Amino acid sequence: MLIKFSASEGVVIAVPQEPVPIQHYLRQPRRLVSALVDTRRTEQLGENLFRLKMRPLRFIILNLQPTVDLQVQSNTEGQVYLESVGCEIRGVEYINQRFRLKLVGNLYPVQTGDQTFLQGKADLEVQVDVPPPLEIMPRAVLESTGSNLLSRVLSTIKQRLMHQLIVDYRHWAQATAEATDSSNPLAPELRPNPPIPVKGD
Repeated sequence: MLIKFSASEGVVIAVPQEPVPIQHYLRQPRRLVSALVDTRRTEQLGENLFRLKMRPLRFIILNLQPTVDLQVQSNTEGQVYLESVGCEIRGVEYINQRFRLKLVGNLYPVQTGDQTFLQGKADLEVQVDVPPPLEIMPRAVLESTGSNLLSRVLSTIKQRLMHQLIVDYRHWAQATAEATDSSNPLAPELRPNPPIPVKGD
């Protein structure tokens, strides 16, 4: 039985005033992913591509732990777009061949008077061909259970984002401002590596 369930979550975050606008912070995919997911469960595959190991999900009698490849893009205005480009259920081949996950999201700054807000939305959808033991359950029950599960996943990500992103942004902005005050216009993480000493110098 092929079933599909989905969930959506919106977010609005008040941004504190810092010496460096948050638009500059939002152009750094690595920091954004770290705000969404624990860095111990992420792997950077490319400049804008990350592999996320999600927390285990329990769906009725199934224990699943998806690994999602997420592409993160941002523009000069600080608008961020996220989209899953691959998903794998490791260790459970039967489910892996019958499981599809799609995650899309966006995050962008909005100015209201003197206050900046971050607004965003994430949509998560899963399609799975349930194994025979679950086929006896009504489709409506399976879909409702799955959608509630995805809602909890997005809610957890939202809570982490609302706290971690602002904490990291403040630290980054202050460090960047200090670097600028020291006559170095580059943020600490963007400074070139010091030259490697050559023997004989």
